[in-house]
Amino acid sequence: MTLSGPPARSSAAIIASLARSPLDTYVRLAARYGDTVRVPLGPRSAWFLLSRPEHAEHVLAARQDSYVKAFTYKPLRALIGDGLLTSEGETWRQHRRLVQPVFSRRDVLRFAPAISEATRRLLRDWAQQPDGARLDVAAQLAGLALDVVGSALFGTDLAGDARQMSKAMAAGQKVAMAATFLPLTWGPRSVRAVRAAAVRLSRTPDGIDGPVGRLIAQRQAAPRAGGPGDLLDVLLAAGTDDCPPLPPEAVRAEVATFLLAGHETSANALAWTLALLSAYPAARARLEEEVDTVLAGREPAAADLPSLPWTGAVISEAMRLYPPAWTIERDAVTADDVAGVRVPAGSLVAVPPYLVHRNPEFWPDPAGFDPARFLGHADRPRYAYIPFGGGRRACVGQSFAELETTLVLASIAQQFRLELGPAGIPRPAAYVTLRPGGGLPMRLTRR
Repeated sequence: MTLSGPPARSSAAIIASLARSPLDTYVRLAARYGDTVRVPLGPRSAWFLLSRPEHAEHVLAARQDSYVKAFTYKPLRALIGDGLLTSEGETWRQHRRLVQPVFSRRDVLRFAPAISEATRRLLRDWAQQPDGARLDVAAQLAGLALDVVGSALFGTDLAGDARQMSKAMAAGQKVAMAATFLPLTWGPRSVRAVRAAAVRLSRTPDGIDGPVGRLIAQRQAAPRAGGPGDLLDVLLAAGTDDCPPLPPEAVRAEVATFLLAGHETSANALAWTLALLSAYPAARARLEEEVDTVLAGREPAAADLPSLPWTGAVISEAMRLYPPAWTIERDAVTADDVAGVRVPAGSLVAVPPYLVHRNPEFWPDPAGFDPARFLGHADRPRYAYIPFGGGRRACVGQSFAELETTLVLASIAQQFRLELGPAGIPRPAAYVTLRPGGGLPMRLTRR
């Protein structure tokens, strides 16, 4: 396998470019040097940009014990704490075992009514709009996804805190990206500085900490009868051999993690899906035909998912082109050989789903939108498609996200069409998640 990359004298400029525009830098490096890129970082280490399925499988699954979450996650850890998204070692293992049952493929079906009710509220609001009304669909879907997470996972109505949380999370992502390559030691002082910067940028009184603290305090003041039910019950009731009771900072970290990851990823996946359906009207017509035929005017339910294959394929193809978790980064703790690429210990390895999903060797017409790729048997490597990661650290909420996005998209397609403006599909903005840059203005019309 050919390994190439820029000379060492270019490393500082590339790091600066990554800080300014990480996704554009990834794309430029891959276009110039191919799907196996090495950028020197010092005499013994380097940054590797690896964009093939075998790279993803090796780093995320086959040799996952040789890698840990990269130092690039430290700003995010400073913001949301040591939760599943950022923790390592025994902390991560205990917390994963604790929450895994909540998100099993069978058990997530009980969240369908909460998803449907939140969607119903949004569509009632849309029904009050005149035909042709312009909406920021990205913001609308972020509010919906936050509503879903609040009611389904935490048993609470987050409407009163939705605006603050949305602003705080957006600001937090910007601060985390900006701080990634700063020469910080990441002690308590740096953590406080990053949190304070996020609060100032969000122009909210207490950032995400306020809503998270209020959510936890409300449940502690009024526990629900009947034993652990939702995710918050599980976190507060922890205390077994597998997972000792969680200290307050650990509960806070997991609540913040699921609020961020649980609503950002689904909202962005749906936003990109609606944008692509507007740009590809034949795919939208097939979607509408499927939901009309299968549902015959009633609301979609969890039991309908197997009967909505095109709906699921549309979402999968949107996440292929615009994966919400657009890059996965690891630090090599030992020297390794990744499919013929020698990776010294201490190196940073990036396996970006955005590039793996667009590798033309495995995806013909990689920039095209073709949901049919996901119907029937696909002759491609398993790790050619990794919107939820892979290995032990694959996204615990995958089944929840698939249920939510399918129910929401089917409900929207029954009643409304959303049309892009003259600017077309927006450029992606790469923060912790891949957002539509500048929002997603679309025109709402009834079917």
